[in-house]
Amino acid sequence: MQLANRLSKIKPSPTVAVTMRAAELRASGVDVIGLGAGEPDFATPDVILDTAHQALNDGKTKYAPPAGIIELRQAIINKFQRENQLTFDISNITVGSGVKQLLYNAFLVTLNQGDEVIVPAPYWVSYVDQVALCDGAPVVVSCERSEGFKLTPEKLRAAITTKTKWLVLNSPCNPTGAVYSREELTALAVVLRDFPQIQILSDDIYEHIRFTDAPFVTFANVAPDLKDRILTMNGVSKTYVMTGFRLGYAAGNKTLIKAMNMINSQTTTSACTISQWAAVAALAEDYDFLQQHRKIFKHRRDLLLERINGIDGITCDTPHGAFYIYPECTELMGRKTPQGKILQSDEDFAHYLLEQANVAVVHGEAFGLSPYFRISYAIAENALQEACVRIKKAVENLS
Repeated sequence: MQLANRLSKIKPSPTVAVTMRAAELRASGVDVIGLGAGEPDFATPDVILDTAHQALNDGKTKYAPPAGIIELRQAIINKFQRENQLTFDISNITVGSGVKQLLYNAFLVTLNQGDEVIVPAPYWVSYVDQVALCDGAPVVVSCERSEGFKLTPEKLRAAITTKTKWLVLNSPCNPTGAVYSREELTALAVVLRDFPQIQILSDDIYEHIRFTDAPFVTFANVAPDLKDRILTMNGVSKTYVMTGFRLGYAAGNKTLIKAMNMINSQTTTSACTISQWAAVAALAEDYDFLQQHRKIFKHRRDLLLERINGIDGITCDTPHGAFYIYPECTELMGRKTPQGKILQSDEDFAHYLLEQANVAVVHGEAFGLSPYFRISYAIAENALQEACVRIKKAVENLS
């Protein structure tokens, strides 16, 4: 069968590929520790599961509107008002089968051939491929470790052209855990005011997984005058341990939201109705388990940083959000494995760890900045400690 030419523009998700490879090895009897998955290892809280069960028992199993059930959209409006001091009405809100679907919908309805999307690197792996799939042109801007892996106003201005359509911002960031401050976002807004054609996509999926005392700031907080140009995205996967429920939401310009809803109507029809009712319960209030999860993640982060920074040739700064670290492995490049292979890239190193240490990580090239690799610490502490032992031994075996 001859497939569509557009498929040549993209590749399978590297993070999904690593997780699937680790699962395959485990199924074949190999004791692999997977550090690639971007999902919490906690159980979904009972209050959410009970609501899903009740929805099933009440027969709430029919199609939902493309924009989402009214009850969930109202819960989203309440969430934005309560937690972010942002005011929206029902026509500003859409619901999708995960933030990933909503990102794709937004690019699909706005990008024409050659429209440019500025993506700071390191970036979540799907941004650039989704832009390309929608006939856009990703403009990747490298944000170095010395810059905290964050976009500066100078680099933003230098990347803008007459074709720039979107800027994508992710804070806290996957893969680095970087969190933009109010001052940093305000400085970016100053630049964007000079270019009214540019829309801002604020991906806030890790909003509640932060380890600083400073309150969370989303882009619409610092630039209320740009609100009509901002698409704020969030979801229930990471915060509420609902990755399999596939439920994301977005708030933005009414014309844009209406167009995204039209895509829903012709593709998925709507997000899963049961998941939507479960999300109503998730967004109802700030639960005690959120603080407990943050405490556990912070403990794991600190443990992991101590172990990783104790390995010769690997260094990592302290991230302030999400549940990843992004260590640098520049000093390992050029070293030789016991099998005689010279490590020439972070992908080589990740492959070495998987095949020789039975530890699955994601190489930095997948996120647009090398030589680094990403470790997810959304995994039990004993497995995390064992993974560190294996990584250390693997590095010591290099010559």
